[in-house]
Amino acid sequence: MSMQWLLKQARNAALVVSIAGSPSLVAAPRDHRAGQPDWLGSELPLPLPVRSAPDLQFKGQTERQYLIFNLMAAGKVSWDANDFVTAAEKWEALLQIPALDPEIDKAVRPFAIEARSRAGKPGLALPPPPVLAGAAADAAKDAAPVKRRSSYATVEGTISGGGAIGPGGTVITLHRASGPTPRPVPLKDRIVLQRDKMFAPHVLAVPIGTMVTFRNVEEEKRIYHDVFSLSPAGKFDTGLYEAPGEKTHVFDQAGVIQLLCNIHAKMNGYIDVVDTPWFAQADASGNFRISGVPPGDYDVEVWHESAARATKQRVTIARDGAKLAFTVGADKANDPNPPDKYGKPRQEQLGY
Repeated sequence: MSMQWLLKQARNAALVVSIAGSPSLVAAPRDHRAGQPDWLGSELPLPLPVRSAPDLQFKGQTERQYLIFNLMAAGKVSWDANDFVTAAEKWEALLQIPALDPEIDKAVRPFAIEARSRAGKPGLALPPPPVLAGAAADAAKDAAPVKRRSSYATVEGTISGGGAIGPGGTVITLHRASGPTPRPVPLKDRIVLQRDKMFAPHVLAVPIGTMVTFRNVEEEKRIYHDVFSLSPAGKFDTGLYEAPGEKTHVFDQAGVIQLLCNIHAKMNGYIDVVDTPWFAQADASGNFRISGVPPGDYDVEVWHESAARATKQRVTIARDGAKLAFTVGADKANDPNPPDKYGKPRQEQLGY
């Protein structure tokens, strides 16, 4: 047994230990409160005895496979729990491992890309896929399409109608027709201003779990607001506050929330809380665009504040995307004098 061979095995083992010791590559510690299975582990190196060079080689390979398994499995557990941030971190770390089996890379890479897209935050840059060699490379070449296409599609479309308000602000959502729709990632820094005794924006679509800040920016002094909603999908009341000032509320239930002010009866607005990562709001001309949609069958729902009911339709989205067109109604009866936050008729307004 040569000294050169022993040094080579030692270097291989050191590589595995260095990979395992990197904070970005170690599987997360088990947390039973978070529902992580007992069969996931994170402690490296493994307590395997090393008495010879073959023992060292065996231990190094065992730890490498242990690390690969835990990163793969921990990512899938997080994915199934709609924790796309953690899933992306696990799978991105896995794809950084040197000389990773091309079949593992092929299985994990699409999941890693989609998880990062749904996570809504930047992550590790993925290395290029490993190059297949020999017969496997020839088979992959024969099976590969002439032009590689993205795994995600873009849905574009136009909204018309909406009566005097027009189509702007219409909320378009996509839900998978077969199988569960992933839970969206809450957004940050969503703000609804109170200015000139109006809500701005008048309509805001946010993913479920998003915190919205209601900010009073009235220029005239001593203008108070008290934002509330009696909508079944999310009753709340900010209480009274003056400018400059703000209140926050977390919207943790999907549905359309009508915004009202307990001081100014003419103020109204809407927050549409969506439970899908695939949504958009139409611009003033009625145009909208939803990116990152996996091809398949979807139920589309189109909501507009002037329509008595949402428009719904089943559509098939191909790899090349889809172009949609909808017309929204203007048949909703609006209450010109909605109740106060206690559900009682309003007192006559005093002009402030």
